[in-house]
Order: sequence, then C-alpha cells, then structure tokens
Amino acid sequence: MALLEVKGLEVKFPMRHGELTALRDVSFSLDKGERLGIVGESGAGKSVAAFAILNLIGRPGYISNGEIIFEGSDLAKMNARQIRSIRGNRINMIFQDPMMTLNPVLTIGTQMIECLQTHMNLNREQARERSIEKLRQVQIPSPEDRIDQYPHELSGGMRQRVVIAIALLTDPSVIIADEPTTALDVTIQAEIMELLLSLCEDNDVALMLITHDLGVVSQVTQRTIVMYAGRVVEEGPTRRIVENARHPYTHGLIDALPERTAPGMRLNQIPGVMPSLAAIPTGCSFNPRCEHVMDVCRSEQPGYVTDGEFRVACHWVAGREQQK
Repeated sequence: MALLEVKGLEVKFPMRHGELTALRDVSFSLDKGERLGIVGESGAGKSVAAFAILNLIGRPGYISNGEIIFEGSDLAKMNARQIRSIRGNRINMIFQDPMMTLNPVLTIGTQMIECLQTHMNLNREQARERSIEKLRQVQIPSPEDRIDQYPHELSGGMRQRVVIAIALLTDPSVIIADEPTTALDVTIQAEIMELLLSLCEDNDVALMLITHDLGVVSQVTQRTIVMYAGRVVEEGPTRRIVENARHPYTHGLIDALPERTAPGMRLNQIPGVMPSLAAIPTGCSFNPRCEHVMDVCRSEQPGYVTDGEFRVACHWVAGREQQK
C-alpha cells in the first residue's frame, strides 16, 4: 500500500464569471522512502497539487473532487484540527524562498523549539538540544551559536539549510520540496540538493520534488510526473522518461535543456505559452503548441495509454501504439 495516494484530485477557484479548474483528475502515489519529481512550466498546477495535499489552498479555492489518502486516512476530509496534526509533523514542506518561510522577528531557535513543542512532547531544553542536532545534520557550522541568531543574519544558503532542518525536526514520513533552490545562487544549488537527497535517504523520508528543471529531476528522483495546464500528461520511471519521453510536451521540456543545444546556438524552446485557466483549449490542452496535433486533439481530451509503470495522455501516442 502506498504511503500517499492522490486519486482524481480536482481543485477549483470560484470567480465572478464562473469557476476556474486548476487541477483536473490528478492521480499519483508515493511510496515510503521514494523520490518523486513533479515537473512542468509555471502554471502547470505543480504547487497547487502540493498545497492541496496539505490543505493550504487559499480561499475561495477548494478541493472539489478526489481523495488524498495518507497512511490510510483521507486528508481532503479532515477538519482544521486534524490536518494540523499532519501538516508540519508527518508531512512537511520546503518552500522556494527561505526568507518568506522563516519569521524575521524570531530567532532560529525560537521557531524550531515552537515547532517541536507543538508536535512532540518535549520540554524546552530537550527541544533546544534536538534543534541543535538537526542544524548540525544540515552542516551548519557552530549550531550552538547559530540557533540564537535571526534569519537576516544568515546567508541564503544557510537559511535554506535551516528550513531543511525544520522540515526534518519531527521525523516526517514525507517532505514536499517546492523549487527549493530557486532563490539561491547557482554555485550552492547543487550543494543544497545533494544535502536534501542525502538526508532523505538517511532518514528514509519520501521526497516529492516540485521543479521546472528536468535536469535536476533526472539526478534526484526515481519517478517523475509531468504536468500541463492542471493535468498529468506523462508519468513513469525518471530514467525512462528522460531517455524515451513519449508525450510531445515532455519532449519539448527535454529539448529545452541547455545541454541539448550546441555551443553558440540558440536554445530550443516550446512555441507558445501555457494557457490561462480561463481559456484552456478544448480537447488536449497542449494542442495549440503541439507539432503532432490532429483533428481529434482539438475536440477530445485524451485518455491515458498505460504500459506497466508508465502512462501518457496523448492521442498521437495512442495512435502510434495501435499501429504496432
């Protein structure tokens, strides 16, 4: 049985002239200790899926359909008190910008101790010792001194290490990392990703990595989900997707990687832009940008073609499979 299983998840945002559907029939699972990547351009629905799991969808948005089964319980049906026992305890999240995550007027120690005393039966001294140990695990020098500093006294990389330490404080089963290195210098992005991966492996924590960078996903994750306009368009083992992507959108993401272009040549790009939620095309949402578009793509939403652990939603791929 999967540790976390999302089934038919749908998220809507009521607007003045109707409702916008941000997620459509999103389903995936995450096993204990597994590393799952969620990839797509801005607006694909990656972060919305993560926020839905933790019941952090801002009003007036809401989960309109689906289940989020975690350790046998449906998170989508939990009340505020019940979800608080899961959020920040059994499932933790690392956000893009550590300066937005940490409270600027509280010391690092105050924030870590408060988290521990909220979720674990520890006194202040025990919580402080555990916090120092976690700071040491994320390779922060002199953690006994750093714990009494404020976020602004640390560099961006150090702040993100603190956020990772906080995410590991309660020994969670799942960590959701939403673009965890976006706000950092390129020189330390690799260090942070290597640290996060190592800590998850050492603590047997399942990792859900949200990113737009297939290059990062190929180095960190075991399985990948590709999202477009609020829907999963391809899913499978990461190596198989990187080496033999089948959906035209996934092909476009891979071809857009800098290493796929010869030195001095213009970078490859997918023509057009991600559609607005208010104007998602009829049929396959990728059809205006797809080089393999057919008439059926403009009128019917594609179902999934499955092959073991692999699935893809594409009329063109389905047609090729039938010809084999």
